[in-house]
Amino acid sequence: MRNKERINNMIEMSGNGTITATQITKAGISRNVLKELCDEGVIYRFGRGLYVKCDAWEDDFYLLQQKYSRGIYSHDTALFLLGYSDRTPASYTMTFPKGYNAPSLKEENITIKRVIPKNYEMGIIEIQSPSGNPIYVYNLERTLCDILRGKGSDIQIVNDAMKRYASSNRIDMNKLIQYADQLHVKSRILRYMEILL
Repeated sequence: MRNKERINNMIEMSGNGTITATQITKAGISRNVLKELCDEGVIYRFGRGLYVKCDAWEDDFYLLQQKYSRGIYSHDTALFLLGYSDRTPASYTMTFPKGYNAPSLKEENITIKRVIPKNYEMGIIEIQSPSGNPIYVYNLERTLCDILRGKGSDIQIVNDAMKRYASSNRIDMNKLIQYADQLHVKSRILRYMEILL
């Protein structure tokens, strides 16, 4: 089987129309074949080492996270992905560990948040993007703390998310208080919960 056919098969098997330069190298195929496929219009380069089939349904959530693997969807974007906001974000919000810096981040339509390493991994879960691909997002309790902690959050989105959470059957007050304490928003969370519960 020729290398181009092998790459096409690998893309088809991915289920999401993507392939990475690392996968090509592991398969023993020269990366020059990727360039040839780009030149032929079969695939295009989405980011460093990440290629997408030209006729694939583009899943921005998945592709951005593949490009910036340390980025976790957070704040208003996480609320949208978790079903606690009906408003599609104008730009995606991703949280990165403090010190992480990719020059191309500034070129993306991303609102960047940075946190200390101790808080970075707290509450990460894997869900499916609206297109069905696996992505990482902060869980609801962490997200509620984040939106109360940061500046610039739309008060209407915050109020709506808190009301939905308080009336849901998925409420986990212990986790919410634990996160709120660690993120220094415990008094604000308690005030909201007093009003809503």
